[in-house]
Amino acid sequence: MAKNANLGAAKNAKNDEFYTQYADIQKEVNAYIEYNPDVFRGKTILLPCDDPEWSNFTKFFAQNFEFFGLKKLISTSYAIESKKYKTDWQPTLFETENPLYNVEKSRIKGKIFTLTHDTNANGRIDIDDLQWEYLEGDGDFRSAEVTALRDEADIIITNPPFSLFREFMAWVMEGGKQFLIIANSNSLTCKEVFPLIKTNKMWLGNGFAAGNAFFRVEGNASIEYADGVFDASTGLVKFRNCCWITNMDHGRRHIPMTLMTMADNLKFNKKLKGQSEYYRYDNYDAIEVPVTSAIPSDYEGIMGVPISFLDRYCPMQFEILGTEYDLNISKGRGYINGQRKFSRIFIRHKKQ
Repeated sequence: MAKNANLGAAKNAKNDEFYTQYADIQKEVNAYIEYNPDVFRGKTILLPCDDPEWSNFTKFFAQNFEFFGLKKLISTSYAIESKKYKTDWQPTLFETENPLYNVEKSRIKGKIFTLTHDTNANGRIDIDDLQWEYLEGDGDFRSAEVTALRDEADIIITNPPFSLFREFMAWVMEGGKQFLIIANSNSLTCKEVFPLIKTNKMWLGNGFAAGNAFFRVEGNASIEYADGVFDASTGLVKFRNCCWITNMDHGRRHIPMTLMTMADNLKFNKKLKGQSEYYRYDNYDAIEVPVTSAIPSDYEGIMGVPISFLDRYCPMQFEILGTEYDLNISKGRGYINGQRKFSRIFIRHKKQ
């Protein structure tokens, strides 16, 4: 079973509990702090679809509340009965220490966690200062009360339910806020996302280390993972097709790619071994570039590149023209010598 099939199985089973590691959150957020130290200063951050009892997002931002200069941190979680895939739920100390805790309410109502100041007078603001209460509903981001929190916030950050990604992105964009969200790379070309990338209203974030995302999973025995994907000893599942998407600026997206000429690529790039020239599509006037490293520096025409190009995309260096569907390419895909190719993004160099 391929990694994409694993994600597909997760979607079909509504298995949305992929918990992001603290180190991955820290690595990503640091890229925005390094680019702009005041990026979070005076801001209200909303972490929807989160759960401080399990998730690291709330922990990370609570522990860095003062350092980032946050105004307010809001986190919402789903009701237990909304998590049908959780079969081993037990209340945590975090819950039972709150006099509001009620086991029946926890099953049908979501929770809202807020952090604004030092409530326990220990001289610092951290996760121990989180205050929580029950929501009126089950915590669904589409509800009126969570939507009102979206409208209050300045920035939305989370790893949303995989099965609801398209609805979640539409909800985020409707709010017109800044955001930092984990996504499946295959979703980048969907109609809700790609037009925003094409017009530079959204881009990829700094990214996971070496392109590998490791998530902690709970109670996923019903999902069969391919060899090397799930490590039972650590409880981590590995996916290569995950990324961060954002409309917050960071330094990496301003670094142009270093490229070889067409002649040097044909001579030295192993991915073009055996080729005396770049192949051209049968049904579109463009050359096929099988890997991002093979983009020629001296070709002025249109090039078809893999989706992974977006991870290195510099808007000052390239213009994105669209996908096969945007360009109305016949048969919906590019063909070379009658053979259908993988989905491509079509680009060209910007004139300097």
